[in-house]
Amino acid sequence: MSNPTNAPKISKSDAEWREQLTPEQYRILREHGTERAFTGPYWNSFDKGLYRCAACDEALFVSDTKFDAGCGWPSYFEPVKPDAVTEHRDTAFGMVRTEIRCANCGGHLGHVFPDGPKPTGLRYCINGHSMVFEPLK
Repeated sequence: MSNPTNAPKISKSDAEWREQLTPEQYRILREHGTERAFTGPYWNSFDKGLYRCAACDEALFVSDTKFDAGCGWPSYFEPVKPDAVTEHRDTAFGMVRTEIRCANCGGHLGHVFPDGPKPTGLRYCINGHSMVFEPLK
């Protein structure tokens, strides 16, 4: 699920991102932070709609792919389209994981794990503060 170069389409200076994002959004999206489990928005919300990147408004996930993984973060079994996110090897904290970033702006979203439900078997574990929700009209 990544573009050939993994290069984001939107590029802004650090100052521009700081001005646009809340401190928590900046920490997660630009500094690769993580919110504590069961504390961020959307982890326990199952309203119908679209989840967009909080940094650039790019569509990321639809509510029809959201499921309760019991992990404390919003979880989805696939992105809205294959090239909505890029995958990156993450070896932080002595673990090997697959980090997920917004393909449009490069913002850190979370990680993907191979323990999700059918049809993909994947669990996109996403920081709620990295997204905004657009309810179905």
